[in-house]
Parts: sequence; structure tokens; C-alpha cells
Amino acid sequence: MHIDPLFRPFQLGQFTLPNRIVMAPMTRKFSPGGIPGEDVAGYYRRRAEGGVGLIITEGTTIGRQAASNSASIPNFHAPKSLEGWARVVSEVHAAGGKIAPQLWHQGSVREGGTGPHPDAPSEGPVATDAGVKMMSDGDIADTVDAYARSAASAKRIGFDAVELHGAHGYLIDQFLWAGTNARSDAYGGTAVERTRFAVEVVRAVRQAIGPDMPLIFRYSQWKLQDYAARLAETPAALESLLVPLADAGVDIFHASTRRFWEPEFAGSHLNLAGWSRKLTGLPSISVGSVGLAGADFMEQLRGDSAGAQVDTLDALIDRLGRDEFDLIAVGRALLSDPQWPTKVRQGRIEELIPFNKASFASLS
Repeated sequence: MHIDPLFRPFQLGQFTLPNRIVMAPMTRKFSPGGIPGEDVAGYYRRRAEGGVGLIITEGTTIGRQAASNSASIPNFHAPKSLEGWARVVSEVHAAGGKIAPQLWHQGSVREGGTGPHPDAPSEGPVATDAGVKMMSDGDIADTVDAYARSAASAKRIGFDAVELHGAHGYLIDQFLWAGTNARSDAYGGTAVERTRFAVEVVRAVRQAIGPDMPLIFRYSQWKLQDYAARLAETPAALESLLVPLADAGVDIFHASTRRFWEPEFAGSHLNLAGWSRKLTGLPSISVGSVGLAGADFMEQLRGDSAGAQVDTLDALIDRLGRDEFDLIAVGRALLSDPQWPTKVRQGRIEELIPFNKASFASLS
């Protein structure tokens, strides 16, 4: 296996990475009171020591009371939480790594009565029978500002980049998707109007972090509440979604799919990240079950399978070698094996530790 494409350096302006491997964001819920502690710092440091080029943190919530459904999910606005994140940055940098926080608001999928502010009603583009409040213009403006404040904090405490979570049916995605955005004002209607909230967030974050700090936007077709959902049925529809975000200040698109090898549209082998790169000319990150194999490995998160077999990386190396996308995010494989990049680089494939869902139970 010729692994050279996976270990080529990556450069975007002054931002450089030693290889193409990104640690995918994975919610862990090991931050009591929303504060990442020394165990969280050690968890990320071990992945930097293992050779990950860029770490994207678990989703960390912005300063809106309804942003989170768990007090154990880290936040990115309270002073003590930011102190904890500064310690994470220090540990990752000491190990030679780079790191970006993923800024998150759960939106209407947050169940009412949960999180650090259980009395706060959940909020989203529209009101629902489940008690979700339709966000007013004032709510939207404050939320945009909350994203910008968190991004400014990320820059201040030394993060190397920022990622916005615009995927999987959470708040930004709820505005983008016609299935959850039935607004009739300036934030809903046509596909272009549905991008307005995301564009405002991107613009505000770009202003907060300046022109040089990389801004990553994660998006997906699928949603946690609907795996078959699609933001865009055609490349032209996807272009109408991504180009306004690129124009607003996105540097890298992180295209989340459940299986990175699957084509996105009929008539082309390109996956979603490949189309992102083709349509915008910007670098893209692909993701989806990297290094996992076995007949039922996709059932792991639902608890139907204890683990997975280690898969060949041939298809991944081939796609990277053809520059279909620029970076590859690795998730579950890195939970079980923090040394995954080093072992792959050294050809020690037989030593890779297969993913097992027991890895979710601790910060190993």
C-alpha cells in the first residue's frame, strides 16, 4: 500500500499540517459542569502524540441557554470552561499538534428540560408541538453574536482554526434544510434565503477571527432524525448552498457522510467532499467510517455490534492520491487506537486496534 498521499503536508496560507489526517469531532460528555478537565486535555494530547495532523474537538456549545442538552457537554463561553480549553490547547501544542474547536448549537432537536438550563425552551427556525420556540430576529442576532464571541475566544486562547457545526440536523442545518425551515421571512423560503442564517454566522465569525485563521464549515445531507434527508438533490443545488458560504468566509468545507466511499450524485464517482471541492475550489475534508470493516460495522452506534474489523485503506489512498478531497477525518478508529496515524505511517497495519463500542465509555 502506497501511503504517501495520506502523509503529504497540507498548506492553506500560513496554516500548515504535516499530513492529511484529521481527528473527527465526537461528542464524549466527559466535562462535568461544561468544563473540560485534565482528562479531556490528556485525551486530545494522546491523539496529537499519535500523529494526527489536525484535531477537531467534540462539539462545544455557544452562549445560548438552549444550545446544549447535557451539563456534561463542554461549553465554549463560561470563563472556567475557556480556562479548561486553554489547557487542552497547551497540551496539544506541546505534543506538536494543531487543534480547532467545533462550535455548536443543538437547536430544536434539544429535548426540553435538559442541559445546564433546563427551564430554557428549546429554539429553532420554527415552533413545534414539542415546545420548541421559533427564534425571533432578536434571538437570531444574539445567536450569531454568540458564535462570534466563542470564535474570538478560540483565537485568544490559541486555537489554530475554528469549525462551525452546520451538519446532522442541528441549528445551522435546521435553517439550511427545507424539511425543518418553513419560515416565510428573510430566513426561509428559497434555498438562498435558507442560507441567510449560516451566512450571517460565517461573516460574524470571520470578522471575529480575522482573515488568516482557517474557518471550517461542517455540513451533511443526512440528519440524525432522517438518514435519507438531502439538502441538495443535484450538484447545481449544492453549489447554490455552498457558494454563498464560501463568499462569506469559509476556508474549508467538512462534508460529513456515513461512508466516505459512496458517490454523492448519479453519474459521478465523487463523494460529497469531492463535490464540495469541485464546486467551490476550496479545500475539503471527507469523513465516514474510515478504517472500519465487517458486515455490520454501521450498526455499532445503535448497539447491535460490539465492534468492527480493520479495513484496508486502499480506496482512501486512491481518492486522496487523485485529489478528490484534501483531508480525511478519522473518528471511531481513533477512539480505540490513538496511535492510528503512526501505525499506518510505519506500515504496522496488523497492529491497529479494531474499534469497539466500549471505547465510548472512557477517555482512553
